[in-house]
Amino acid sequence: MAKHCVVSLSGGMDSSTLLLRALKEYDTVTGISFDYGQKHRVELERAKTLVKWLNFQRLVEGKSKNAFAQIKYSQIKLDGLATLLDSALVEGGKDVPEGHYEQENMKDTVVPNRNKIFASITQAVALSIANRTGENCDIALGIHAGDHNVYPDCRQEFRDADDKAFREGNWEAERVGYFTPYLLGDKFTILQDGEVLCEEFGITFDEVYKRTLTSYKPYPNGNSDYKSASSVERIEAFIKLGRKDPVQYEDESGEVPYEVAEAHVTRLLIDHVAEKGRD
Repeated sequence: MAKHCVVSLSGGMDSSTLLLRALKEYDTVTGISFDYGQKHRVELERAKTLVKWLNFQRLVEGKSKNAFAQIKYSQIKLDGLATLLDSALVEGGKDVPEGHYEQENMKDTVVPNRNKIFASITQAVALSIANRTGENCDIALGIHAGDHNVYPDCRQEFRDADDKAFREGNWEAERVGYFTPYLLGDKFTILQDGEVLCEEFGITFDEVYKRTLTSYKPYPNGNSDYKSASSVERIEAFIKLGRKDPVQYEDESGEVPYEVAEAHVTRLLIDHVAEKGRD
């Protein structure tokens, strides 16, 4: 088992939970985020805020059995990339689609080769840590089965091919492994794990998840929408868990209580099941 881990941390619900899981499993954790010109770059501020809050909680916990390692964190700017990419998620791209996350138009949210770009940098950081310490280092990715239909770079086949390329291109690459604990799960199983981890660490669930952003169409003030596919998938997970999502939602009328977002997603899910039944 590796002692060190580098987490690709977007600031979303999945990777934030992954960060907690890595803190449970590894002696040291490094989080890195990427600014690639995404429209929802407020997620980067959420990632930074969550890391700061968790590091503070570590100090509060002190020497208790639940204390975790201090998180090292960096944001990497990929300047100039957005204007070269064809995706609804980057500045200058088409409008982010709304609806259920299994609909065909959700492919507009694919960012070409995104996970390969992120993984390559994360691998480089992990191998550098392994070489400096003489100890193995894993890279942690929050990919899950709910993304497999739309994002091929979240599938195991891609991970295997990417891993092979990394090992072919680097000396001492055997010191770096993969940590993908949610590969066969979905956002609900991820949120379940987050609930367990918060309890084990003695930290407040709502305080963690209000510092995350899953919306691909956030409002200028940072509030989440509840109609884009990413938000729908998140809210569905909270519905299944039976908990209220602590983030603030908004629509054209202004800020709305969570119950409005929950009702919208519930209706959408019912319609989606009915539509699939007709097919």
